[in-house]
Parts: sequence; C-alpha cells; structure tokens
Amino acid sequence: MATPSNKKTLMTLYSAQDCVFAHRVRFVLEEKAMEYQVVDIDFADKPEDLFALNPYGEVPTLVDRDLAVIESFLIIEYLDERFPHPPLIPADPISRARVRVGLMQFDRDWFNPLFRPGYSEQDKVAAKDSLRRSLAQLSTLFSQQRYLFGDELSIADCALAPLLWRLPSLGIEIPKAARATQDYAEQIFALESFQRSLTPAEKALR
Repeated sequence: MATPSNKKTLMTLYSAQDCVFAHRVRFVLEEKAMEYQVVDIDFADKPEDLFALNPYGEVPTLVDRDLAVIESFLIIEYLDERFPHPPLIPADPISRARVRVGLMQFDRDWFNPLFRPGYSEQDKVAAKDSLRRSLAQLSTLFSQQRYLFGDELSIADCALAPLLWRLPSLGIEIPKAARATQDYAEQIFALESFQRSLTPAEKALR
C-alpha cells in the first residue's frame, strides 16, 4: 500500500502505446501506486512541447513539477529515490551497483538492438539468440529465488518484464526446460501493478 505522500504529486508521463521503454516507467509508477497522467505520443507527429522538455523528442519523458527526466533507466531510478515506498533498489551500495550493471546490460544486449532504430537485422538476430540463451541460463537462478536480485522485486525486474511480455511478438519462446524462468515471468505478469501498466496495444501482444 502506498504512503499518503505518494498521492500528492500528479506527474505527467509522455509515453506511447507500444513503447517498451515507456512500459518500464508505467510499471514502476503503478508499483509505487502513483497518480499520474499520460500523454500518448504519435511518433509520426511529435508535439513541440515534448521537444521543449526532451531535446531528443523521445519517450518516455517524465515531468515532475518543474523537472523533466528522460531515459527509462534514469526515470525509474528517480522514482524510487523520490518515492521510496515500496523500495525497488537495494540499500547497500554493492547490491545497488549490481542492479545498475544489470540494467545497463539489458539495454546494451537486448533492448537497444531489438527496439531502437539504427541496428541491423544481424544485430537483432544476435540479440534474440543472446536472449534465448540467457532465459535458459536464468532458470537455475529462479529455481533458488523469486526475482533477479533476491526475493524482493527490484527495478531490474520492472525493466526486464516489458521485454518478457513481448517475447511472443518477437518470435521468442522460453525454453521448456527453463520452467523456473517461465514461472518467474508469469509471477510478474500476474502482479496487479503490471496489469495496470499495460496499454490496450500491449494487451493485444499476447
């Protein structure tokens, strides 16, 4: 349950119906039980006010009072520090560093090649192969703990979940032998916060 202070600030999220990076932020906002408004962006006709907030004209862009935060991994870290209940980043510096390294690896190895422009088809194939191998290898980890970094949900799980939701649309299956990884994904998908984070376009992906 969110603390009362979480209900006092109405933020604006510039998002898109099928943006995997914006989905990360919506998931964290819902997990934090935040009140926020969404401005859905048409990539073919981006509004001028978005460029005034984000010089790259990208989503997600989060506006909190007079502050605009860009890049999904920066936004979700900001949200956890700004609204610390429930905590999604470990308290000790070593664990925090591990989570941040994990986020960086997700983006470099999978999210960027699969969802950002400028990558070749060969890059996409390599990213999918890497993802399949990693999902199989993670089964050992998930057979011992609930989430990526222990038994508590973290921003790493919130960052990865939107990609796992899109696996069928990417033509990727979790290997049958990796049952623990499948259970991990289904556990996150069943969270009320995750279900609330889904747009109609995202619901249609599965």
